[in-house]
Formats: sequence, C-alpha cells, structure tokens
Amino acid sequence: MDQVVLEWIGYVASLIVLISLLMSSLKKLRWINLGGALLFGIYGFMIGSIPTGLMNVGIVMIDAFYLAKMYISKEFFRILPIQNNSEYLKSFVDFYEEDIKKYHHSSNIGLEESVIKLFILRNMNPAGVFVCNEYDKKTLEITFDYVIPLFRDFKIGQFIFEKQKLYFLGKGYNRFVVFTDNLKHINYLKKMGFVKSKLKTKVCYVASIK
Repeated sequence: MDQVVLEWIGYVASLIVLISLLMSSLKKLRWINLGGALLFGIYGFMIGSIPTGLMNVGIVMIDAFYLAKMYISKEFFRILPIQNNSEYLKSFVDFYEEDIKKYHHSSNIGLEESVIKLFILRNMNPAGVFVCNEYDKKTLEITFDYVIPLFRDFKIGQFIFEKQKLYFLGKGYNRFVVFTDNLKHINYLKKMGFVKSKLKTKVCYVASIK
C-alpha cells in the first residue's frame, strides 16, 4: 500500500484515540477508543510493527470487555426528595454550575415554589436533579432537569419518564411541559418522547404520562 495512505491511516487512528479522551461519557469514551485502537492495530500490522499491532489489539479487547460489562450489568436507580434548605444541593449546583449553564439559563433552581424536587441516584451516586412546578392541576412544568456528564447516556431520562410514571400519576399529574430554546435540551427532550407544541402562544415541548 502507498506510504502516504499508510501514514494517513496512522494519523486518523491517532486522532480518533485523542477524540475518545475528550468524552465525558465513559461509554462513549470506550466505544470511540475501541474504534481508534482497532484502526491503530490494523495500521501497526500493515507497517510491520508487531508490538504496536498487539498493543492495540489488547486495548480493543479491554474496551470490549468493559463495554460488555456496562451493557450486561444491572444498574440501581432511585429518586430521593430534596429538602428546601439542602446544603448538599447547593454544593452540587455550585460544583456543576458551568456545565448547568449549557442547558439552563440560570443555575437558580427555586425550590420553594416547586412541587417535585428530586435527587436521582444511580448506583447510589448522586447523578442528577429533577425539579418541577405545577403548570396547571394536571400538568408539571419541568424547570430543572440536569444529569452530570459521567451519567449522560439517557438512562436516567428513561428511568424518570418511563419507570417513574406511577410516582407522578399518584400525585395527580398526567403531563409534562418544558419551555426551552436550548438546542441541546430540545434534542434530549425529543429523544425522551416530547413533542413540540404551544401553550398560551408560547412554544413548548410536551409529553403525556400514561
């Protein structure tokens, strides 16, 4: 194979491995790293560098092992009510403030007027915060929905919106509404089954609790 083509394969493989290290999600990191290591391994064998090829085959096997473990292992999720004067919540928001602002205009949650205020635990780790106000007698307005980068793989959203339906129905609510113009937030809402709508002439995203 042409030497220039070989060099470009090496460059692309190196770039993929570097990109994998930028991922905040461990699952994404493993998948992208696996792809980079696979390409790097092929590159190593093609240029006759057996150590490079074998090392990257080993990396592929390690990534595959941990990915299989992530998909097979059963995870524990739980919701935990938040007290209005929670010092832990204040510390949590302060720590993730810069990341929170990527999805919310403000890190001010405003618990006093909220009817739903929950920590979301994942394997007993505080993974997110979910807060709602009452929009009307049957509708909850989600005012704060944040998951830390490490657990941002949609499993917490699925847990809240699918596994906890009886919790919200038991409190008398059958619909969620979100008012947002943040594109990242909108993409997340669509993946969670929300649809674009209008309430009182304002654009919003709505999901039924069934």
